[in-house]
Amino acid sequence: MIIVDTEIQKRIAEDRPIQVAMIGAGYSARHIASQITSSFPGMHLAVIVNRTPEHALSVFQKAGIDDARYVSSADELAAAMQKRQHCITDDANVAFSTPGIEAVIETTGEVEYGAWATLQSIQAGKHTFVLNCEMDATVGPLLKHYASKQGVIYSNSDGDEPGVASNLARHVKTMGLEVVGAGNLKGFYDVHRTPETQKAFAEANNQKPHMMTSFVDGTKLSMELTVTANALGFGVGRRGMYGPACDDVRTCLEHFPAGAFQPGHGIVDFLLGASPYTGAFVVGHTEHPMKREYLKYLKMGDGPFYVFYTPFHLPQLEIPITVCRGVLCHDAAVAPKDKPYCEAVAIAKRPLREGDVLDGIGGFTNYALIDNFDTSLRENLLPMGVAERCLVKRDVPINTALTYDDVELPDGRLIDQLRKEMINTFYS
Repeated sequence: MIIVDTEIQKRIAEDRPIQVAMIGAGYSARHIASQITSSFPGMHLAVIVNRTPEHALSVFQKAGIDDARYVSSADELAAAMQKRQHCITDDANVAFSTPGIEAVIETTGEVEYGAWATLQSIQAGKHTFVLNCEMDATVGPLLKHYASKQGVIYSNSDGDEPGVASNLARHVKTMGLEVVGAGNLKGFYDVHRTPETQKAFAEANNQKPHMMTSFVDGTKLSMELTVTANALGFGVGRRGMYGPACDDVRTCLEHFPAGAFQPGHGIVDFLLGASPYTGAFVVGHTEHPMKREYLKYLKMGDGPFYVFYTPFHLPQLEIPITVCRGVLCHDAAVAPKDKPYCEAVAIAKRPLREGDVLDGIGGFTNYALIDNFDTSLRENLLPMGVAERCLVKRDVPINTALTYDDVELPDGRLIDQLRKEMINTFYS
């Protein structure tokens, strides 16, 4: 981070801020816009793209920017950037085709549109940063593959749990321990929650009921940990993970099954109800006698397994750091390693009948559990990220994993094309 800060200060001294485009105008976008405009003089939020321009304008207004103007071409945007003006547009290609845009932040949380926007951004040669675990968990390895060929960075965010765990894992590795586990801290978990049960909570927190449902029914958890697993090259111990309940992250090892963590084979998992209730943890391993003696002296336990944790995650505040890290140091905070390692698979939330239409992430019909990617491939399981709008062709019992054989896919979706391409790319 010292190097990143040094490079930012150079840009500030040169009066040459990183020019950023942001896709989306929802909850995350509002906080990111506020963070960039108030706290990052080395970065300029040049344009917000949203299919409803009024929403983009509202994001700027909430960030204290009252003079953002609509642009419809790359030439207009480029001219506005020279004057450090802020712009909005409903055409993402305006941002992608403007040479001065160095980075794109994708915040939509939508799988289909998010995948399209991310792919277009990469193909346009932009460093691309996503606050979209739903899309990243579904086709992230392929998008990272494209970014590497294009010579640009593809990354999820510092501050979100996958980024927190990945940064912590790097730190533990530099101390000479092998990282054999990584995961999230989860306060509440009930796979059968629906937008109806979460409606009041969502309204009280200015959120969407479907989004709040995805947080508590395990879907968001499974997708975030799929992103973490793909970045670290980890699997899972079993479908849905162990997810032990415990009081404190520091004592979690005694709550996992014997042999859950093994040298040479990392897994992702989660803790339920463990203090400090938020953030991420990793499990390190060493048999080195002097390290073990020292770690015991500093109250890290007897070993050979040790728990390290970060007690917070602040994605909207840290995404500008991710952008600076990628653009200035060509370093991804968290990106798929070399292939898919895990998958968030769709599970029936209620008994499904022939003719039902799946409503996808955070809905009434299905939730997600994480599994190993090779298991998903072998059993032809339906990824959660492609479940929305699928037509159920035969009855599926509650809490049963859906397969591609159970559904008919909608016609003409990009996400289905990208899934086929991803499997052919890594498993031909």
